[in-house]
Amino acid sequence: MAAAFGHRVVLCADDFGLTEGVSLGIVDLLDMGRLSATSAMTTHRWWPRLGPILREAGPEIGVGLHLNFTSGAPLGPLPCLAPDGRLPSLGRLIGLSLRGGLDEAEVGPEIERQLDAFMAVLDRPPDFVDGHQHVHVLPGIRRELLRALSRRGLQGRLWLRDPSDDLRPIVRRRGAMAKAATLKAFALGFRRAARAAGFETNEGFSGFSAFDPARSFEREMHRFVVRLGRKPVVMCHPGYVDDELRAIDPVVETRSQELMYLSSRRFEELLEALGLDLVPWPSA
Repeated sequence: MAAAFGHRVVLCADDFGLTEGVSLGIVDLLDMGRLSATSAMTTHRWWPRLGPILREAGPEIGVGLHLNFTSGAPLGPLPCLAPDGRLPSLGRLIGLSLRGGLDEAEVGPEIERQLDAFMAVLDRPPDFVDGHQHVHVLPGIRRELLRALSRRGLQGRLWLRDPSDDLRPIVRRRGAMAKAATLKAFALGFRRAARAAGFETNEGFSGFSAFDPARSFEREMHRFVVRLGRKPVVMCHPGYVDDELRAIDPVVETRSQELMYLSSRRFEELLEALGLDLVPWPSA
């Protein structure tokens, strides 16, 4: 694996719990030591079924909450945000957020429900919190998230993902620059607010992909590890493709490509060549 005293990086697979195939693919990579974290969607039916597997994860694996406000159904009633029982599209959620149209009296309890669902399966709080499609940094959601975590006294017990990075490394990586720059704008002030509330964050973030099956994920990964920050996180989206995934999520074929590369000897050689240590908590 990686050199013993190299640059520490959290390599996190998002979307555990989304489908059976995605979840089992992540488990296989965790077992191989090719990931150091995964974040779980507690709103989908596979979380209570497959989440218990993660109880066996050792201290070298971080397990986080993948806060969800855009995929499938919420865990409780959201009469304004999801009147038909289905969470809104990302575009609609962003529009409501930026216009101040999110009802925080609805958002807060749903965050609590998703935290409770996590703890019901693992019997402990998450090691970190991030968001499906990075919704946790949006106005109207970030404040309620910080309030919920603070009420539970989780300061110092978990960290929060900051999905922004400096412009220079974003440009140097070249891939999916528009996504990275947009998230940098949405996440403005998130790190400062998180730290003011007593929560650590990463410093440096990459992994934005075009999710184009015609592109080489190996080449993308080489870009993701360019100009890493002081306490970096790299996200990825591996998994086995199943019919359920094709039915509910736009990111499909690239998941198996990511899984194949991350389980390969070539990825192991990349870690060794760059002296990258995979760790569960962002650290300098």
